[in-house]
Amino acid sequence: MNSDHVAIVQQGAEAIKEWRAANPGVKLDLHHADLREADLRFADLCGADLSRADLYKADLTGANLYMADLRHADLRRAANPGVKLDLHHADLREADLRFADLCGADLSRADLYMADLSRADLYMADLRHADLRRADLHHADLRQADLHGADLHGADLHGADLHGADLYMADLREADLHGADLHGTDLYMADLRQADLTDATTDGSDT
Repeated sequence: MNSDHVAIVQQGAEAIKEWRAANPGVKLDLHHADLREADLRFADLCGADLSRADLYKADLTGANLYMADLRHADLRRAANPGVKLDLHHADLREADLRFADLCGADLSRADLYMADLSRADLYMADLRHADLRRADLHHADLRQADLHGADLHGADLHGADLHGADLYMADLREADLHGADLHGTDLYMADLRQADLTDATTDGSDT
């Protein structure tokens, strides 16, 4: 962790923008940084090393985290009210995203292997081709989320709300969909081999 980098980021988006202009090509080193409840609205954190950083309740509204390293980061209850958050291609392996507000976020091609997204708000999130293998998504809000081609092999989706979600060509092998809401869900060409669909609700009937 670079303490100077942490101090800059704690000053907010404008300070980060000025630092980036003066230091082109330098990656922000925020490994293990304490950024709890930090105001990171519209911050350019593209490619930053935020592995194991504490971002509990941080305001990430409109932040750019494209290709950021967020492995094992604490993002519990991180906020993103109403503005698209860019986590495209971010590394979120084993990150803690419980109760995080990721409504409408771009998580396409993000690596969320074994991430904890339980009870997270992923309403209308873009999760196309995301790696969600063995991720915990129990009781997550995935209404109208785009999971086209996502890898959910072994994921825990029990009680998840997938109403109107796009799971076209998604890999749901061995996924736990016990009690999940699948009303209006597009499962065309999805791989559901050995998935647990006990008490899952679908259009017209229970599964």
